[in-house]
Amino acid sequence: MASPSVFACRDKTEQSFYRQENAFLLSSAVRHQSSQSTSLQQGLVAKTSLTSPPWPEVELPDPVEEAKYHAEVVQKVNKMIATGQYGRLFAVVHFASKQWKITSEDLIMMDNVLEAECGDRIRMEKVLLVGADDFTLVGRPLLGKDLVRVEATVIEKTESWPKINMHFWKRHNYQRKKIIVNPQTVLRINTIEIFPCLS
Repeated sequence: MASPSVFACRDKTEQSFYRQENAFLLSSAVRHQSSQSTSLQQGLVAKTSLTSPPWPEVELPDPVEEAKYHAEVVQKVNKMIATGQYGRLFAVVHFASKQWKITSEDLIMMDNVLEAECGDRIRMEKVLLVGADDFTLVGRPLLGKDLVRVEATVIEKTESWPKINMHFWKRHNYQRKKIIVNPQTVLRINTIEIFPCLS
């Protein structure tokens, strides 16, 4: 009775030994085959989401054709400006630390003091953009002073409506009241002029 169990144990150990040896041979064969396949396909890369960007490739236009098209557009816009066939102009100006979209006869109210007196005519020199019905000129960052001229008149210099700033702590006998009044200046946009010197 004892001997069959001993032979069974020996058979199991031999089986596990053969299994380990077969697994080692199989893994080495697979490793050898994968090394051969990688050496054969060394120049090829699998198509994945990381091999190319997710956006489509953009083909740049020919520089000669682009320069020709640019010259045509500039000539057309200069002709429209020279003949005055552009309709009502609008502009975006940087004034008093803010950007304002304006057109002629607009009113602007700004919360600061301006050095000019009432009735004075001023020129807004920081013009970011000028547009009409058929074209728009965008500065990078500003348009030239010889290209655009925006003028305004100081209409009124006044103060804002008083704002009350109240601090109160209950059960502490603490009350602080502050009345805030800001100076204000009102401007009227007189003219937006554009000149045909676009290059």
